[in-house]
Amino acid sequence: MGSTGHAIVAEGLRKRYGDTEALAGFDLAVPEGTVCGLLGPNGAGKTTAVRVLTTLLRPDAGRAEVAGFDVVRRPEQARYRIGLVGQHAALDEVLSGRQNLVMFGRLYHLGAARARRRADELLERFGLADTGDKPVERYSGGMRRRLDLAASLILAPPVLFLDEPTTGLDPRGRDEVWQAVTSLVAGGTTVLLTTQYLEEADRLAGTICVMDAGRVIAEGSPEELKSAIGGDQIDLVLRDAGQAGAAAAIAERIAGARAERDQEDRRVCVPVRDRVTALTEMVRALDDAGVQVEDIALRRPTLDEVFLRLTGHRAGASEPAGEVAA
Repeated sequence: MGSTGHAIVAEGLRKRYGDTEALAGFDLAVPEGTVCGLLGPNGAGKTTAVRVLTTLLRPDAGRAEVAGFDVVRRPEQARYRIGLVGQHAALDEVLSGRQNLVMFGRLYHLGAARARRRADELLERFGLADTGDKPVERYSGGMRRRLDLAASLILAPPVLFLDEPTTGLDPRGRDEVWQAVTSLVAGGTTVLLTTQYLEEADRLAGTICVMDAGRVIAEGSPEELKSAIGGDQIDLVLRDAGQAGAAAAIAERIAGARAERDQEDRRVCVPVRDRVTALTEMVRALDDAGVQVEDIALRRPTLDEVFLRLTGHRAGASEPAGEVAA
């Protein structure tokens, strides 16, 4: 792996498509044996970054290494140490799960016997041994994605790129994939994950990098990013939407911060520093002002709120027409 202890390193990567700069000085450093979540609105440059790091696209400027190998100067060595799972399973529907894995093994130049052994190992590892002889067309969505993960690990690469791996899966299928990824990381695999599901990043990633306009604009653990936008928050649900203005004014005076309100939802939210004191004062002030509250709660910001505050977009939001989604 890399001499710096990082499995993935990118410095000043730039890539332009016509008038659009998809990468505008992209920097990244992912320690070995960790999961890094790469988040950003559509068009932020996530897919372009993954394509550069997996040797599928040559950058216009900057440098990148994967597992200690420069992706431009030594792409074959880097490619040999990379597993890539895209948004759509690259499987043959007619073949069985075992036949798919054997086929991938032969494509990687494994001998027939070794390819069969490796297929059996991976089916067992991903909980597919009992269904290995069934055609893939009879697999559930979660089973297909687990089989796709298995196929990417035929050569046991130390670095795995997951580009929105659970898109379109139901909650059960997503959970199956999450368990498989957690198991891989426990075994020492380094994972770079791009996703539109912030719950997925919150659950899997030790570090999150938020991208916008082709560069990383924030980086840290999920908890660090949540703390960076104000720590704890008080949520008020009012009985009367007409009192939202009064409630927001009280909340802002006590918290010393701007409150957000949704009059239709009768909700007021404000970040606070001293959670206990702020909550006590808030209850007393609202009661004195005659503002009736159905519910009051103290909570941490969600990753979705972090994303919205940093980028101005909610996760999965499309870019304005005319911009390149990358």
